[in-house]
Amino acid sequence: MTTNTVSQGESKKQNFLPLIIDVAVPIGSYYLFKDGFGTSTLMALGLSSVVPAVRTVWGVVKERTLNAFAALILFVNVAGLLLSFVAGDPRLMLAKDSGISSVIGVGILTSVVMGKPMMTAGMKPWLVKGVAAREAAWTRLQDRSSAFRRAERVFSGVWGVVLLAECVVRVVGAYTLPVDTMVWMGSVVLAVAMTLGFVLSGALAARPMAQLLIAEVKAQSADEPALALASAR
Repeated sequence: MTTNTVSQGESKKQNFLPLIIDVAVPIGSYYLFKDGFGTSTLMALGLSSVVPAVRTVWGVVKERTLNAFAALILFVNVAGLLLSFVAGDPRLMLAKDSGISSVIGVGILTSVVMGKPMMTAGMKPWLVKGVAAREAAWTRLQDRSSAFRRAERVFSGVWGVVLLAECVVRVVGAYTLPVDTMVWMGSVVLAVAMTLGFVLSGALAARPMAQLLIAEVKAQSADEPALALASAR
């Protein structure tokens, strides 16, 4: 019981840590530099971009792997950091955050068109859960099931559309709302977009894929005794 409780606590900590680093730290540092240290809005926005950029680079170095999605995130974070220090318009700097979303969204949709949905790499561990039978079932479904491959494309497509929509909303907000308001409002918009993405992609793609995986595992398990008997003969 104690072990399970500790494991669940560690799991929750790991789930919330990216939210703290990517959202709470940038917002908190913005107000700390601007109101606490009296820096300009431009400088506060620029400095608040440092932690997310460093975190992205560190993740790539630590994992020693660079898939397409990680490379895209790295590129847009570094570009956003550089823009924060060279741009002269605070509103433009706020809009660049939506630009990041748009680049990611376009990248995801492009991967769908090319037949290699980018979000599959992030979704697979949640559905396979480290189970060898599910891993094998995933490979078989990718090879044989058009419904499974279609769901893969839908999953990535939903996220691409959601991120592009989030981009439009944040650009409009960056040029119509006060800068201080948009600093925290941007994170609200992002949180709403993420929630919408999870709900829609789960209902339209992840859930059907999970059902297909379970059915495939059961079918394979049912076939194994017959195969073993045939081999024995």
